[in-house]
Amino acid sequence: MKFDYEIILASNSPRRKELLSGLDLEYEVKVLPDVDETYPDSLEKEKVAEYISVKKSEAYIPYLDDKTMLITADTIVLLDGEIYGKPIDEDDARQMLHNLSGRTHQVITGVTLTTITKQKSFSVISEVRFAKLDDSEIDYYVSKYKPLDKAGAYGIQEWIGYVAVEYMSGSYFNIMGLPIQRLYQELKRF
Repeated sequence: MKFDYEIILASNSPRRKELLSGLDLEYEVKVLPDVDETYPDSLEKEKVAEYISVKKSEAYIPYLDDKTMLITADTIVLLDGEIYGKPIDEDDARQMLHNLSGRTHQVITGVTLTTITKQKSFSVISEVRFAKLDDSEIDYYVSKYKPLDKAGAYGIQEWIGYVAVEYMSGSYFNIMGLPIQRLYQELKRF
Protein backbone atom coordinates (compact mmCIF):
# COMPACT_ATOMS: atom_id res chain seq x y z
CA MET A 1 0.00 0.00 0.00
CA LYS A 2 1.24 3.49 -0.82
CA PHE A 3 0.75 6.53 1.40
CA ASP A 4 1.26 10.17 0.51
CA TYR A 5 4.07 10.60 3.04
CA GLU A 6 7.59 9.33 3.49
CA ILE A 7 7.27 7.47 6.79
CA ILE A 8 9.83 7.76 9.56
CA LEU A 9 9.74 5.31 12.46
CA ALA A 10 11.34 6.89 15.52
CA SER A 11 12.24 3.63 17.24
CA ASN A 12 15.15 1.22 17.46
CA SER A 13 12.85 -1.55 18.64
CA PRO A 14 13.35 -4.66 16.48
CA ARG A 15 9.75 -5.63 17.22
CA ARG A 16 8.33 -2.32 16.01
CA LYS A 17 10.44 -2.52 12.86
CA GLU A 18 9.24 -6.09 12.21
CA LEU A 19 5.60 -5.16 12.74
CA LEU A 20 5.70 -2.02 10.59
CA SER A 21 7.50 -3.98 7.86
CA GLY A 22 4.57 -6.42 7.94
CA LEU A 23 2.38 -3.69 6.45
CA ASP A 24 4.57 -3.67 3.31
CA LEU A 25 5.23 0.05 3.77
CA GLU A 26 8.44 1.78 2.91
CA TYR A 27 9.87 3.62 5.89
CA GLU A 28 13.13 4.65 7.40
CA VAL A 29 14.27 4.57 11.00
CA LYS A 30 15.59 7.72 12.65
CA VAL A 31 16.26 7.90 16.36
CA LEU A 32 17.35 10.99 18.25
CA PRO A 33 19.50 10.47 21.35
CA ASP A 34 18.29 11.39 24.81
CA VAL A 35 14.63 12.14 24.10
CA ASP A 36 12.90 13.06 27.37
CA GLU A 37 10.43 10.35 28.42
CA THR A 38 9.35 11.79 31.77
CA TYR A 39 5.70 12.42 32.60
CA PRO A 40 3.86 14.26 35.37
CA ASP A 41 3.06 12.17 38.46
CA SER A 42 -0.51 13.47 38.33
CA LEU A 43 -1.16 11.93 34.89
CA GLU A 44 -3.58 8.98 34.81
CA LYS A 45 -1.49 5.82 34.45
CA GLU A 46 -3.52 4.64 31.42
CA LYS A 47 -2.53 7.85 29.58
CA VAL A 48 1.23 7.70 30.23
CA ALA A 49 2.24 5.72 27.10
CA GLU A 50 0.32 8.06 24.80
CA TYR A 51 1.69 11.13 26.60
CA ILE A 52 5.26 9.86 26.12
CA SER A 53 4.65 9.03 22.44
CA VAL A 54 3.47 12.62 21.89
CA LYS A 55 6.46 13.96 23.81
CA LYS A 56 8.83 11.86 21.69
CA SER A 57 7.25 13.24 18.51
CA GLU A 58 7.80 16.85 19.62
CA ALA A 59 11.57 16.30 19.61
CA TYR A 60 11.43 15.40 15.91
CA ILE A 61 9.21 18.22 14.62
CA PRO A 62 12.15 20.46 13.61
CA TYR A 63 13.40 17.64 11.35
CA LEU A 64 10.12 17.09 9.46
CA ASP A 65 9.09 18.56 6.14
CA ASP A 66 5.78 18.59 4.30
CA LYS A 67 6.46 15.17 2.76
CA THR A 68 7.23 13.24 5.95
CA MET A 69 5.14 11.50 8.57
CA LEU A 70 6.66 10.47 11.87
CA ILE A 71 5.52 7.46 13.90
CA THR A 72 6.43 7.43 17.59
CA ALA A 73 5.32 4.90 20.18
CA ASP A 74 5.74 3.97 23.81
CA THR A 75 4.68 0.82 25.65
CA ILE A 76 4.13 0.30 29.36
CA VAL A 77 2.96 -2.57 31.51
CA LEU A 78 0.48 -1.67 34.25
CA LEU A 79 -0.06 -3.86 37.32
CA ASP A 80 -2.06 -2.69 40.33
CA GLY A 81 -1.63 0.96 39.32
CA GLU A 82 2.15 0.65 39.05
CA ILE A 83 3.92 1.29 35.76
CA TYR A 84 6.56 -1.18 34.61
CA GLY A 85 8.79 0.24 31.90
CA LYS A 86 12.09 -1.22 30.80
CA PRO A 87 14.05 -2.81 33.65
CA ILE A 88 17.26 -1.09 34.71
CA ASP A 89 19.17 -4.36 35.15
CA GLU A 90 18.66 -8.12 35.38
CA ASP A 91 17.68 -7.97 39.07
CA ASP A 92 14.99 -5.42 38.23
CA ALA A 93 13.79 -7.68 35.38
CA ARG A 94 13.54 -10.64 37.75
CA GLN A 95 11.57 -8.57 40.25
CA MET A 96 9.15 -7.38 37.55
CA LEU A 97 8.53 -10.94 36.36
CA HIS A 98 8.11 -12.14 39.93
CA ASN A 99 5.44 -9.42 40.41
CA LEU A 100 3.66 -10.35 37.14
CA SER A 101 3.75 -14.09 37.95
CA GLY A 102 0.29 -15.55 38.51
CA ARG A 103 -1.37 -12.17 37.89
CA THR A 104 -3.22 -10.23 35.22
CA HIS A 105 -1.71 -7.00 33.90
CA GLN A 106 -2.39 -4.50 31.15
CA VAL A 107 -0.07 -3.65 28.27
CA ILE A 108 -0.67 -0.14 26.95
CA THR A 109 0.93 1.26 23.81
CA GLY A 110 0.57 4.89 22.87
CA VAL A 111 1.19 5.81 19.24
CA THR A 112 1.49 9.24 17.63
CA LEU A 113 1.40 10.10 13.93
CA THR A 114 2.90 13.52 13.21
CA THR A 115 3.32 15.70 10.15
CA ILE A 116 4.17 19.39 10.12
CA THR A 117 0.45 20.24 9.88
CA LYS A 118 -1.33 17.48 11.78
CA GLN A 119 -1.00 15.10 14.70
CA LYS A 120 -3.05 12.09 15.78
CA SER A 121 -2.40 10.00 18.88
CA PHE A 122 -4.12 6.99 20.36
CA SER A 123 -3.62 4.22 22.91
CA VAL A 124 -4.41 0.54 22.74
CA ILE A 125 -4.83 -1.61 25.86
CA SER A 126 -4.43 -5.39 25.99
CA GLU A 127 -4.73 -7.67 29.01
CA VAL A 128 -2.39 -10.55 29.80
CA ARG A 129 -2.60 -13.16 32.56
CA PHE A 130 0.59 -14.95 33.50
CA ALA A 131 0.77 -18.41 35.02
CA LYS A 132 2.69 -18.75 38.25
CA LEU A 133 6.41 -18.78 37.45
CA ASP A 134 9.02 -20.21 39.75
CA ASP A 135 12.39 -18.57 40.36
CA SER A 136 14.24 -20.99 38.07
CA GLU A 137 11.95 -20.15 35.14
CA ILE A 138 12.38 -16.42 35.74
CA ASP A 139 16.17 -16.81 36.07
CA TYR A 140 16.31 -18.89 32.88
CA TYR A 141 14.34 -16.33 30.88
CA VAL A 142 16.24 -13.28 32.14
CA SER A 143 19.68 -14.85 31.72
CA LYS A 144 18.99 -16.32 28.26
CA TYR A 145 16.79 -13.62 26.66
CA LYS A 146 18.09 -10.46 28.38
CA PRO A 147 14.74 -8.60 28.31
CA LEU A 148 16.18 -5.24 29.39
CA ASP A 149 14.77 -3.45 26.33
CA LYS A 150 11.17 -4.53 26.97
CA ALA A 151 8.44 -2.95 29.09
CA GLY A 152 7.60 -5.29 31.94
CA ALA A 153 10.80 -7.27 31.22
CA TYR A 154 9.24 -9.69 28.76
CA GLY A 155 8.51 -10.28 25.11
CA ILE A 156 5.33 -12.26 24.48
CA GLN A 157 6.82 -13.64 21.26
CA GLU A 158 9.71 -15.23 23.20
CA TRP A 159 9.99 -18.34 25.40
CA ILE A 160 8.19 -16.67 28.29
CA GLY A 161 5.14 -16.05 26.13
CA TYR A 162 4.93 -19.75 25.36
CA VAL A 163 5.16 -20.88 28.98
CA ALA A 164 3.59 -18.05 30.97
CA VAL A 165 0.70 -16.51 29.03
CA GLU A 166 -2.49 -18.24 30.17
CA TYR A 167 -4.85 -15.69 28.69
CA MET A 168 -4.78 -12.50 26.68
CA SER A 169 -7.43 -10.09 25.55
CA GLY A 170 -6.90 -7.48 22.86
CA SER A 171 -4.19 -7.06 20.27
CA TYR A 172 -1.30 -9.53 20.40
CA PHE A 173 0.79 -7.09 18.36
CA ASN A 174 0.09 -4.36 20.92
CA ILE A 175 1.66 -6.63 23.54
CA MET A 176 4.68 -6.98 21.23
CA GLY A 177 4.95 -3.17 21.16
CA LEU A 178 2.93 -1.78 18.25
CA PRO A 179 -0.84 -2.18 17.73
CA ILE A 180 -0.33 -2.64 14.01
CA GLN A 181 -3.96 -3.20 12.95
CA ARG A 182 -5.10 0.02 14.65
CA LEU A 183 -2.05 1.84 13.27
CA TYR A 184 -2.97 0.74 9.75
CA GLN A 185 -6.53 2.05 10.18
CA GLU A 186 -5.23 5.37 11.52
CA LEU A 187 -2.77 5.68 8.61
CA LYS A 188 -5.63 5.18 6.13
CA ARG A 189 -7.72 7.85 7.89
CA PHE A 190 -4.84 10.27 8.24
